[in-house]
Amino acid sequence: MNHTFSLTVLAGAIVVASAAPAFAQTPSGVSAGVSANGVTQFRDERTGKVWTPENVSKDNQTPTQQAAMPQTPADKAFDPNAQIVPNRVVVQRPRGNLMGTVPITAGPTVPTAQIDSPWLQAVPQQSWLSVVYLTNNSANVIDPVVACTFTNAGRPVQETQVILSPAGPGERWGFPVYGPPVTTFVDRVICRLLAPI
Repeated sequence: MNHTFSLTVLAGAIVVASAAPAFAQTPSGVSAGVSANGVTQFRDERTGKVWTPENVSKDNQTPTQQAAMPQTPADKAFDPNAQIVPNRVVVQRPRGNLMGTVPITAGPTVPTAQIDSPWLQAVPQQSWLSVVYLTNNSANVIDPVVACTFTNAGRPVQETQVILSPAGPGERWGFPVYGPPVTTFVDRVICRLLAPI
């Protein structure tokens, strides 16, 4: 069963929404109250940590207060639209791995070649990494070219053109595609086959 979760901070309170039904509950080990200055606060009974809007969220701070705060990459993670990076175009020629062979099925309803939806992960202190699988459905040798776009909040941060080694008849290949450094926020990679089409 798949559930989609989202986390939203509203006036210092954390709200978790899910696609599954949620029921109101009082979390055990957490007490809520109002401090002497009228600020809502939450105390974790296990750790004794007191959470207030000031140390949970910056949403209620004035622009002057926010400007005085350090702007580290971790701070920008909470507002992906604040990231400004030039869109780079990179050409890669990765060494692929032959995964095996598949039946020859290319025809009127099956394309000559196809790629699987890539996944995305961060290699700590290095770059974003995606692995793409290409299948040659034809009886011919092909010279595949794939274009991948790494995006953040819908905006491209790196365009990558991947030139692959020739793929033989029915061969299925896996190959890495490297994105920008992990200091650049990326939330999605989209890949498409440029050749053969």
